[in-house]
Amino acid sequence: MSLRRQPLQNNVHESFSDVALLMLATFIFLLVVILISHRLANEDQIPRLKAEIATLQEQLQQERQRNAHMAESLDAMASMDISDQMDRALSAAGLADGKGRKDFEVFIKGLRDLPGKDIHLVVDATGSMHGVATFLIPVLRVIVVRSQKRLSAVTWFADHKAQTYQGSMGEVFDRLMADAPFMGHDETIGEAFKHAAKAAPAPGAYILIGDEPSTDRIVYFNIPSPVFTLPIGAENPDTNWEYKTLAEKTGGKMMHLIFR
Repeated sequence: MSLRRQPLQNNVHESFSDVALLMLATFIFLLVVILISHRLANEDQIPRLKAEIATLQEQLQQERQRNAHMAESLDAMASMDISDQMDRALSAAGLADGKGRKDFEVFIKGLRDLPGKDIHLVVDATGSMHGVATFLIPVLRVIVVRSQKRLSAVTWFADHKAQTYQGSMGEVFDRLMADAPFMGHDETIGEAFKHAAKAAPAPGAYILIGDEPSTDRIVYFNIPSPVFTLPIGAENPDTNWEYKTLAEKTGGKMMHLIFR
């Protein structure tokens, strides 16, 4: 009886051995396939990732150069007297001569009638203002210096968003240029003044700078200080009417500065 069972036991062991070897071979095959696939995927992604990193590094370098140039301009203006600052800003804005300079002088003279000791700038940061963004800061700096007031805050607004900055003049202007989008199409002036009133103490006066009328409702009695408005750009009857009305309703004044 034992002689008859021996071949059967051997066959069972051999079968299990064959199955084990087959499973091991299958596992090794799958492992090799996974490793090859992973390597091929890496070889395909690495060049793409390197290209993306190079692009980001180039963009970062451009931003650093832009910020450095801006900082140099602000530092240079800080060491100038008021007259030199005005000449440099007007030159950058294309207003160094002619009627534009006269309009700017009239506007600056009017600023000295602002009530209180400080001003809060409210700046349109939609896409229509993108063209003036490059020389907006020098002009704003001259406005502040010639007004003989302290800059208490700056608020930008665009597309139902607004942000207020407080600090030194250089700090708030740096943040304005770094964070303000200068894109979009909704001049939400009403929301901007709501935000400004909550984000910073009421100043002696607000100065609104923009080139298009508001796309939302402005509640005049919710604005805690007079608003002096400055419409920028080509003559726009709707803008002029709204800016004049806003100034009159809040006890301020509308000024004119046309960029050509």
